[in-house]
Amino acid sequence: MSSPSVAVLLNGVKITVSTSLPLSASLKGETPCGGHGKCGKCKAKVTGDVSPLTKTEREHLNDEELNSGIRLLCQTYPIGDCEVTTLTHNEEMHILTQGGRTLVSTIPVFQHYGIAIDIGTTTLASRLFDRQGKVLAEQGLCNPQTAYGADILSRIEYAKHDKTALSHALREGICELIHALTVQARIPPAEVDALVLCGNTTMLYLLTETDTEPLSHAPFHLTRSFGEWLSASDLSLHILTPTTKVYLCPVISAFVGADTVCAILATRLTKRDTPSLLVDIGTNGEMALFVDGNLSVTSTAAGPAFEGVGISQGMRGEVGAIDRVSVQNNQLLIHTIGEALPKGICGSGLVDAVACLIRLHLLDESGYLEDEEIALTHTVRITQKDIRQLQLAKSAISAGIHALLCASDLTANRLGNVYICGGFGTYLNLENATQIGLLPEGVQQRCKVMGNSALDGASLLLLCADEFQNALHIASSSRTLDLSTNPIFKEAYMMGMLFPEVDT
Repeated sequence: MSSPSVAVLLNGVKITVSTSLPLSASLKGETPCGGHGKCGKCKAKVTGDVSPLTKTEREHLNDEELNSGIRLLCQTYPIGDCEVTTLTHNEEMHILTQGGRTLVSTIPVFQHYGIAIDIGTTTLASRLFDRQGKVLAEQGLCNPQTAYGADILSRIEYAKHDKTALSHALREGICELIHALTVQARIPPAEVDALVLCGNTTMLYLLTETDTEPLSHAPFHLTRSFGEWLSASDLSLHILTPTTKVYLCPVISAFVGADTVCAILATRLTKRDTPSLLVDIGTNGEMALFVDGNLSVTSTAAGPAFEGVGISQGMRGEVGAIDRVSVQNNQLLIHTIGEALPKGICGSGLVDAVACLIRLHLLDESGYLEDEEIALTHTVRITQKDIRQLQLAKSAISAGIHALLCASDLTANRLGNVYICGGFGTYLNLENATQIGLLPEGVQQRCKVMGNSALDGASLLLLCADEFQNALHIASSSRTLDLSTNPIFKEAYMMGMLFPEVDT
């Protein structure tokens, strides 16, 4: 028997929702914490017949918000007709589609037009090419699956009960991207005859409705390694001709996916004659080390602090986010995306702010703030809890790097190249990243910021058919370092919680 339903007016549009689900689930609202009420990010103005305020909501909402009818959608159930007005707009989000590699078309795998897409946990990034290798369009989109949680584990948990919803959301997002690309390039979608998709292992599992249960617990068994061709109809990509071929790039392990394979391919990491390290800093930090002909990879769960999730006034890279902080005349100077009034702070801004607080001696090595919070502007503050969240995230990355280097009997000063990949890394101030201990001391001058190298690698496969064997070889020859039982990682993680000393 189906559950009762009621009418909801969402931003002026009338829709029908179930009374058995919180508004966040029915309205597909963004719930970074997976709908558990922990992040307080799904705020909206709600009026009408809904469930009473919960204790969780009272903890996250201030008096002004409570008095103006602001609720957490994940904690609010419709009882009768109601109206919801959302407070955020994802279309303002800045999504990185640029890479660090010049691409040349040699043997394209398409006849007319081809599309490469990087399926990130947070965002989707894409490019449309012609046979000469010219980029005709670039588009980005927030991953629609963020409605089911900001991180991989939240989505794996949700998929235990409903993997179809996650698959459908991602497929619709891909179709939306393809539509935007073809409109921008002024070509019909039917003329796109090849698609290359990369992403982390969980994203590809969810896209194909492969059972994610083996990825949810030790030993995190990989049941599908991809590196396979499908058709658009196999994935219900209805915007394309059913026979359009779709390549799913190969993955390495449960938590080192096709995005890392493509990044290694694009940076030519395995072609370097000196020890070289690749680092993709994000919710899930992936690292690859090539030394003496051997390729080692690992992954560490940094958590979503670098995406602004779990930070009191954190936000993604949207207009109004503080993205840079500097010190001038012993005062904090901020910059926002779009030169707009500050609404909150994103990951790169948080790293800068903490580095500046350390230099001003307002934050000690343990991460202790003498005051419970520091005002960056009249409206945006950093709290002690925010500092702790950043410590956890940066420690996971730095410990992962240290463990990977130790496994090859290598020290950071022997690295010839350090490739910083991904959206977060592109906007990262390397000096400040070193200041807080996110990156090893002394590697700053050898760092090369590569942009969206995963999308570069997927594009390379689209344009150069002879690269497919290289990608498969990278995936099959990599040695994965398991950090869950690694004593060096555990020790480095504890030490990494401290901030490096500052010269007085």
